[in-house]
Amino acid sequence: LGGIDAKIFTMTQPAPGSEGGLSNAIMGSIMMCGMGLLIAVVIGVLAGTWLSEYGGSSPYGAAVRFLNDVLLSAPSILIGLFVYEIMVRPFQGFSAIAGAVALAIIAMPIVTRTTEDILSLQPSALREAGMALGASRAFVIRKVVWKSARAGLITGALLGFARISGETAPLLFTALGNQFFSVDPTQPMASLPTTIFQFALSAYEDWQRLAWVGALLIAVAVLSINIIGRVVAREARR
Repeated sequence: LGGIDAKIFTMTQPAPGSEGGLSNAIMGSIMMCGMGLLIAVVIGVLAGTWLSEYGGSSPYGAAVRFLNDVLLSAPSILIGLFVYEIMVRPFQGFSAIAGAVALAIIAMPIVTRTTEDILSLQPSALREAGMALGASRAFVIRKVVWKSARAGLITGALLGFARISGETAPLLFTALGNQFFSVDPTQPMASLPTTIFQFALSAYEDWQRLAWVGALLIAVAVLSINIIGRVVAREARR
């Protein structure tokens, strides 16, 4: 707490013995987590909807569900290596886009499972009533079922964001890090987890203090997101 001041949010990573902050790492984490969550929500909601409404009871659906459960527990460092091989090595450069894809792969199974579960809880009467009025199945899902399950879908997205906000290993293999302020997604980009990893292992006390500040920021962010998710879920149950 003693290390938090205005410089943390306005200055970039310092050289040892110099004044500085974590603004580049904070912005990098927000950008990569935001891009990763967007990818995860789009694919995860569509996959969860397909499992719940269309092919969940088929052998193919069972295989997809099994693979999704495997991804839920996959080590994040393996996902980082996978994205490194398909996005970093072929293009011969680290980038924030590669980091976002790695984070998306981590968050996607959470969003998929949450979407499937929350849609399965929606009453069948909603679907039957919509179709009885002549609406197509896809229209009923988009306009009725998704709207009824909106709070649960938001909760799944928040849980996915909380899951990826502190990941370090995938970003070391994909985004690498950047001591300067950058918003170019095609270039290496700093993030709070990688900065904490670098500064906590250094021999400089000022870097170690910044690592503790970064750890506190991530802890507060994850705690806040989980609280918001629980509040949204509670309101949905009401």
